[in-house]
Amino acid sequence: MAAVATAFTACKTSRPTTAHNSDLPAFFKVGHRGTRGLMPENTIPAMYKGLETGSNTIEFDVHITKDGQVVVYHDASFTPSYTTMPDGKDIPAADRSKYVFYQMNYADIRPFIIGEKPYPAFPEQQRLRSYAPLLGEMIDSVEHYTRTHNLPPVYYLLEVKSSEKTDGVEQPSPEEYMKIMMAVKQLKPLGNRLLIQSFDMRPLQVLHKTHPHIKLGFLTGDKNTTFEQHLQQLGFTPAFYNPSYNLATPELVKKCHDKNIRIVPWTVQEQAEMKKLKAIGVDGIITDYPNRLQEAL
Repeated sequence: MAAVATAFTACKTSRPTTAHNSDLPAFFKVGHRGTRGLMPENTIPAMYKGLETGSNTIEFDVHITKDGQVVVYHDASFTPSYTTMPDGKDIPAADRSKYVFYQMNYADIRPFIIGEKPYPAFPEQQRLRSYAPLLGEMIDSVEHYTRTHNLPPVYYLLEVKSSEKTDGVEQPSPEEYMKIMMAVKQLKPLGNRLLIQSFDMRPLQVLHKTHPHIKLGFLTGDKNTTFEQHLQQLGFTPAFYNPSYNLATPELVKKCHDKNIRIVPWTVQEQAEMKKLKAIGVDGIITDYPNRLQEAL
């Protein structure tokens, strides 16, 4: 990861304490895609590993299938670098457009293999055979795991993957998308442990109207648009403002806290950066290596 360009200085900022955020952890230790650094990403074993290595929050991505299921996976189609065909063969990069989830039924998605193929970008990642789970299945599995291992209830940081450019091709309209997603029965019992974020403002705006009790977060890596401009474009004050870690500064932390917004940067891999971010008062850290974060804290 590139070094943070902005000079970090110790900054004592008080964390939000009003009712808007009072039922949240003091500090979010977020396992990115479960724990991508140690397990095949966005799989159920990755969620377990995140919990084992100190996460109090697991982050994951969702998409809608042709038959209206909600599947956990990062990209809108199978990624050849870590996913293989049901017979174990590589997915030709040129064939990715054949495997867009919104154009496939889940029964045809599940046989694809995640995690057997070596993944040089994450050399510590354990090789094992897994698959893209349904959202409800993943929640059921994690809830059972925390109960049977006497772990505290975990927070779920669900990322909605969508873009206006791909409406109707990679996902339904924001209204239909959120209707399908929120119909997953396992979401409602989570209560305040369900947090939803996106780079796309549109699903957040829909949820702000239809499910005003859910805490929402805006993701950004945009250095050309200001915090104030993002809030104006959103049209409401989110519970979270989650920037790329190299955009996090003491000034941005203060702006967030002044508006009772929590700031949880992504994706932080090195312990030195984790410590710097903690020192300026961020409210959590999203990382592929929850084990490193646990040690850094």
